[in-house]
Order: sequence, then C-alpha cells, then structure tokens
Amino acid sequence: MALTTGTTVVTATELPALSSRLSLEGRRTELVRGDLIVMTPAGGRHGQVAHRIGLVIGNHVLVRNLGRVFAAETGFLLQRDPDTVRAPDVAFVAGDRRGSGGAPAGFLELAPDLAVEVVSPSDSALAVQAKVDDWLAAGTRLVWVVDPETRSVTVHRPARPAAVFPEPDVLDGEPVFSDFSVPVRDLFT
Repeated sequence: MALTTGTTVVTATELPALSSRLSLEGRRTELVRGDLIVMTPAGGRHGQVAHRIGLVIGNHVLVRNLGRVFAAETGFLLQRDPDTVRAPDVAFVAGDRRGSGGAPAGFLELAPDLAVEVVSPSDSALAVQAKVDDWLAAGTRLVWVVDPETRSVTVHRPARPAAVFPEPDVLDGEPVFSDFSVPVRDLFT
C-alpha cells in the first residue's frame, strides 16, 4: 500500500515523526522520491528466509571482519531532493566504507555494497524492480532478489544482465565477496 502526502513531499528528516504521527510504528515504511510507502508486515516464510540469509552473510562477514551486516528495517538514504530511503531485508556495508565508530542512530547515508530483497506474496514484479533500480542507481554493487516461491535468487549487478540461480545452483558474492559461495537451497532451509 502506498500512502502519499498529496502535494507535500516528505523528507528523510520528517519520516520518523510522520510515521509516529500516522501510528505506523511496527509497520515497515520507505520513502521513494518524497512519497511515503507503507508495506504489509512480512509473513513467516519471508521472515525465516530473510533471517537465514542474514545468518549466512553475517557469519561470513564476522569471521573475516569484512564490515557490517544490517537487518530489515534499516533505512538507507539513497537520494536527496526528493528523498529516497529504502530498507532491504538484509544489507552489507564493507568495513572500509562504514567510517570510524558505530552506525548512526538515523538512516545510513550511503548505498550498501549488497542489498537483499526477499519477495513477499504481496510484492508486484514492478515494485521489486523499482527497488532493484534504486539500489543500483545509488551505487549498490550487488542486489539479490530472493524468491521463496520459486526457490531461486535473481542476481543484479551494475551494467550486466540479471542472472537467475535456481535451487540446484551455487550462489557467489562477486563483486562484493571474492571468497563467498552458498548453495541456493541452503537459503531456504
């Protein structure tokens, strides 16, 4: 469901207060070119798959001290005037890009190196592609679109055609992780 504010463009600064004023706490919201997008809460399968992917990526990153992994609900400010804040299901930011200290309390003002979108039954193909386009345009180097229904992962990289990896295949992390691989089936177990 998309909620717009009419002719008023919402900014990233206004987003937290607007979400509170509209009683949207606990609902996932994104801001796309100034328009507020309110999404249905994820179902059980979606949450389980997203968590599994977070564990797989997180373990890989932690052991190698590669950077930070972020869970769903983490907002990335991708564009200003009008503002776009997207929240992938899982994200990774390389250590050399995160700066010193911890993550900010507010939105991260950068594109993640990897953004993972887990498709929900209510997601339209057009909406998913819009997210992929926003990630790539902002500088994300790798986007995985994970489809629990087809048990496949579509991999998007800048200036390359998308590639689909069905369950029997092995997924790599190029160009973000040079030494990462996981059987696609393992993302759904």
